[in-house]
Amino acid sequence: MDLSPLLHDLHLSSSSSEKPRLSNPLPPITELLSELQKKLIGAAESSPLIGQVERLFQAADPDWLFPPLLEDQDSRWAELQAAYSSVISALIGCAALPVCEEDCGSLDASAYQSVPRRAAAVSSALTALLGNWEEGGGARRARLLLAVAPPIYLFSVTHFQVWTSAASRTAARRLQGALLRAGGWRDSAHLLAGEEEDRCILGGVLDILQPQLTRESWRRCAALKLQFSWTLLQVTRPFLSPFLPRLLPPSLLLNDDYRPENCMLGVRCLHHVVLNTPAADLRQFNRAEVLYQALFRHLYTSEAAVIQLVLSCLLDLLLVLEKPPSSDCRRKPCRHDDVLHLVLTHMEAEHKVELRRVYASALPLYVERVGVAVCRHLRLLVPVLLGYLEVGDPPEESVRLKMLEVLQSTIRLACRADALLRSLLRLLVDVSADPGLSDSVRLQLMEGSSASLRLLDAATQRRVQVSHLVVALQRRVHVTAIKHFC
Repeated sequence: MDLSPLLHDLHLSSSSSEKPRLSNPLPPITELLSELQKKLIGAAESSPLIGQVERLFQAADPDWLFPPLLEDQDSRWAELQAAYSSVISALIGCAALPVCEEDCGSLDASAYQSVPRRAAAVSSALTALLGNWEEGGGARRARLLLAVAPPIYLFSVTHFQVWTSAASRTAARRLQGALLRAGGWRDSAHLLAGEEEDRCILGGVLDILQPQLTRESWRRCAALKLQFSWTLLQVTRPFLSPFLPRLLPPSLLLNDDYRPENCMLGVRCLHHVVLNTPAADLRQFNRAEVLYQALFRHLYTSEAAVIQLVLSCLLDLLLVLEKPPSSDCRRKPCRHDDVLHLVLTHMEAEHKVELRRVYASALPLYVERVGVAVCRHLRLLVPVLLGYLEVGDPPEESVRLKMLEVLQSTIRLACRADALLRSLLRLLVDVSADPGLSDSVRLQLMEGSSASLRLLDAATQRRVQVSHLVVALQRRVHVTAIKHFC
């Protein structure tokens, strides 16, 4: 196809390209890419240059873009690789996000108004370029793709986010699909860390991100944390472990941030690392202890969303640091006890509904994990159970249901049978008389209360039955409540 009109529109035709070439000439594409990079760097926002570049890549012959004459010329392929890398960087720079001048500041939404349009145009141009790559194009062409894949991947990930429009998100996903097809990768996880080490780009991606992910600069660009977290969450066992020294520091930076949204992102990253790294690697160099200390201090926060993620992460991390107390015959106090003690201490005085729900959802898991060692915490656990059973949590009543679950697993250890009996009977009365509860929730609460009463009766050598009937008659409990117990 004749590219002269396109090159003329781009103002890239040169007299040198019209002269006869010597043997083994420098391929014209390298000269054009060099000129194209200069024009892209100085292009105005409204310039049609990106659209013209897209048409050039669409119309060009792959053999002109990737000359086969260079198959045996290392220096020429290195020059071509540098030229493509420069042009792709210049294209991506045309849709770069604005950078905040202050490391602790943030930009208004108006600063991102022009980003979606430019991002869609750049995505289309890069998609056209990747359409010329063929999986069977030779080893050198595959290495060239591996060299340019990391910045293209990061660009597409950047524009999946909230500052983009539906059109630019669609273009970014189309770009990532073109990148996967060009290299024969199945998905993003395979692209980043597949079975073949020499066909993965995670190292190249981290080479781009790490210089910017420092304590002084990572907050200046809103895309950095999202690029890093999205990348990390794609990498799973066993491919994550070799990159652990490069992945942990940025994750801890996010975890230590004062903004809840950044902190939550960091906790998710750390939890993913814990789940996808062998325990031996986490214990090496005391990494697991560092993670534990970084997460444990979040238990003092009042952000329910943060605590929910932290309690879930700690539950898995504690298994890396020590055996569960339920399997340790010595049953010495350990980190499990420290976490459970602090949770129960906070639960007893907590009045915020969201935090009560978060604590209540996590408590059964920790009680099950410590097993019989929960007897160390009965002084705190029993008042928590009594207090949380007394206060309703409509309409789902998730807090009361979780407390009944904990009570049923620990009732044989409970020493305050009279107080527990009164609390369960009061719960039956409240549930039977509350018109706002749905039938399914009422049934669950009554069944849980009745099961707890039966267990309490068995744990106290059948002494609860008589007391229950006397109290029920005195307080005139609804008939259905008594039927559930009998």
